[in-house]
Formats: sequence, C-alpha cells, structure tokens
Amino acid sequence: MTKFLLFLALMPVGFGALAQRAAFDRQGHRGGRGLMPENTVPAMRKAQDLGMTTLEMDVLVSQDNQVFLSHDPYMSADFVLTPDGQPIKKADEQKHRLYALPYAEIRRYDTGSQGNSKFPRQQKLRTYKPLLAEVIDSAEAYARLKKLPAPRYNIETKTTPEGDSKLHPAPAEFVKLLLAVVQAKGVASRVTIQSFDPRTLEVVHQAAPTLHTALLVMNTQGLAANLKRLSFRPTIYSPHFQLVTADLAQACHKEGLQIIPWTVNESSDIERLMQLQVDGIITDYPDLFATLPKP
Repeated sequence: MTKFLLFLALMPVGFGALAQRAAFDRQGHRGGRGLMPENTVPAMRKAQDLGMTTLEMDVLVSQDNQVFLSHDPYMSADFVLTPDGQPIKKADEQKHRLYALPYAEIRRYDTGSQGNSKFPRQQKLRTYKPLLAEVIDSAEAYARLKKLPAPRYNIETKTTPEGDSKLHPAPAEFVKLLLAVVQAKGVASRVTIQSFDPRTLEVVHQAAPTLHTALLVMNTQGLAANLKRLSFRPTIYSPHFQLVTADLAQACHKEGLQIIPWTVNESSDIERLMQLQVDGIITDYPDLFATLPKP
C-alpha cells in the first residue's frame, strides 16, 4: 500500500484526475425537464428521487442582484404564464426581460402549469423560477429526509459578451454574486461551474481556483482549439453528445480531463457513449438510466 501511495504521489496531475473518475456522473438537465418543469425545485427533487448524482441547472441574475434559476434571459412563451395566468406571445418575450425585473416580480410568473409541448411527458404543476439558495437548501434537506447521497450541483452561467449589462451583469459581478451563494451554503466542494463563455470560467478560476469548472462546447473546432480558449485546464470538457468519438474521449482522459456530454435523450445514445467511457451523461430524462446496465 505504501508503495502504491508513493506511486500516485509521483504521477502527473492528469493521472490523479483519472484516478478520481470511479463514479459515473448521472446529471438531470435543468433538473430533468423531460419529466418536470425545468429549473425548478420539483424538477430537482424528481432528479434526486431517480438517483441523479448531479443536479444540472442554469442561473441568471435579477435586477436586484438575486441569483436564480433560468435558462432564458426572458420569460419563455414555450411554458411561462404571466402572474395573472395569461400565455406570453412569442413576439412579446423581450418585454419580460429578467434582468429588468426584481426577483419578487420574477417569482410571480408560473413556469409549470402550461407545460412544454416539446416535452409531452412533462408533469404540469404550478411553480416558479427559484433562487439558487432555495434550490440548494431544498436539495440538501430532501437528501437528508430521504436518506439520499448529498447532491452535486452543476451550475451554468448564462452569459455572453452581447448580453453584458443588458441581460445580465458582466462576468466579474455575475461570478461574485454566484460564488457568494455557493460559499454561504457550504457546498463548494460539490459544485461545478460550467459555461459556454470562457470569460466567466476565467473569473471563477481566479476567484476560487480549487472549484471544479466545465467548458461547454457545441462547435466542431476540436479539443485542442477549445482548450486554448482558456488560460487553465478545466475539470470537465462538456461537448454536445454528437461531437463525442472514441478519439475525443481518449484525448480528454490523456489531458487529465473528464468528458461529460450533453444533452443525451435516447437510451441507445447513452449506451454508445458509456461504451466510449465518458465520465457522465447529462439528460432531460433521468428515468432512462433505470433501463440501462450500470457503468
């Protein structure tokens, strides 16, 4: 045993990262929007019930600097009802820009009763866009109540250069507000911050270098080119699932990176990716794992 520990200590960092990839990471995308209203407390609890190791979610910031869950920077016509229960027209979405609203007003919108036609199995129920702090409190309490493992959190920053000061704060302020919640809740060791925007990942790395980070990718430029967009190595490389090949998976592992593709909604695709030895899967349908062999 002593010789093995010494061997590990002398190995490069990449080997250590590979050694930590024992547990396959099952992630419910936006909580699992195929089954429950996306980015809501009920979605996260359903994901926990179905054995997800990680709760994946998106965050934005309100006019009064509250960090809350939402993928879109406005109220989506696909599934949101106004506070008086009326549908939102597609042409009117921009009139409901979230960064222009205080959180108390955002919370009044109903994000679950209408359902989402893109996900016919999604349960319809009245719910809202919750604060990140509320989601963490709920998930931690639910895990204790149900005697479930403590959840991990994969939190995506919804930022773009074009959206700065219009749809969200600039990266430095956005990350400051986000990390304040993470640190206040004492869950930093179980948090990954992911983004398509390298700027926010750079700020995260500077402010909290031990925090796990994931680079989201949907382009075809390849691993080397995408990694050059960052001044450091992220913990996870997270490409669209159709970009994943055996060569890419092997290259990520050689670089000491985990590879966790998104968003995989067919059992056959999940099985194929597991055979390629990816380190986890992000899916809208957490119940799919029940029909698959254990990794």
